[in-house]
Amino acid sequence: MAIRAHAARSALGTRRGLTLFAGNAFATFGVIGGSLQVYDVLTPQPSYQPLVMVLLLAVLPVTVGLVRAWPRRTLSRNLGRPDTTITITVGDLFDQDTHLVIGYTDTFDTDTTDTRIIHPTSVQAQFQRRYYADLPALDDAIAQALPPPTPDPTKTIGKSARHPVGAVAVLDAGPHRAFCLAYARMGDDLVVRGTVDDIWTSLSTLWDAVYRHAHRQPVSIAVIGSDLARVDSLDRASLIRLIVLSYIARSRTSVVTRELRIVIHPSDADKVDMLELAAFLATA
Repeated sequence: MAIRAHAARSALGTRRGLTLFAGNAFATFGVIGGSLQVYDVLTPQPSYQPLVMVLLLAVLPVTVGLVRAWPRRTLSRNLGRPDTTITITVGDLFDQDTHLVIGYTDTFDTDTTDTRIIHPTSVQAQFQRRYYADLPALDDAIAQALPPPTPDPTKTIGKSARHPVGAVAVLDAGPHRAFCLAYARMGDDLVVRGTVDDIWTSLSTLWDAVYRHAHRQPVSIAVIGSDLARVDSLDRASLIRLIVLSYIARSRTSVVTRELRIVIHPSDADKVDMLELAAFLATA
């Protein structure tokens, strides 16, 4: 219900939504009106049923306007050259039959028993419950996938060593691969902090890892930085734009993957204006 209310507000309560609604409604009205004029000329004694006229000149244009202005839950654009597609969709990241991008901090902490370190609702916690319930095995896999970290004796809870922001550990995730990306810093106070520069740098190294290991198969990523990383200077739509721009910039060099899928969790759908994103994606 909340998602439908948000969609209605986007369609009828925003400038872009009203522009789409009015433009398509008036265009439909014009086409029908022109067709009726042709009918008048070609028919010696035209007759019109009042109900039919109401449907044609009022209900149909309004319906077409609403349908065209109603925000979609999935947006997609193929860049052409290079041959890659960017998809923005509302759904569950773990329902995607693709490789996955999983956000981590620079310490690659994995202990989900202490909620101060990893929140149980985070994407990382969900990933570990699904694929790596054995934490020692996960720690071993991360250690093998990354260069040795730099010790940090000031961090006394959880792991006490750090990797550079942008480090990517490529792990197995069922039939796919998980690109575990350190895009924020874990403070000594166990507060995760990230910046726009951190995310941009991390995305750049992420695309390189995807290029090397994904074999151009589709990759899905959540809206990183939107919650626990505390990148408060950007809202979710702006973070999505950042991901898209970074991906396009890297794709101009070479094809990274056939499809990048940015997944918006359903609980965040009412925080994103899909009409604005559709306009952005069409021109990016």
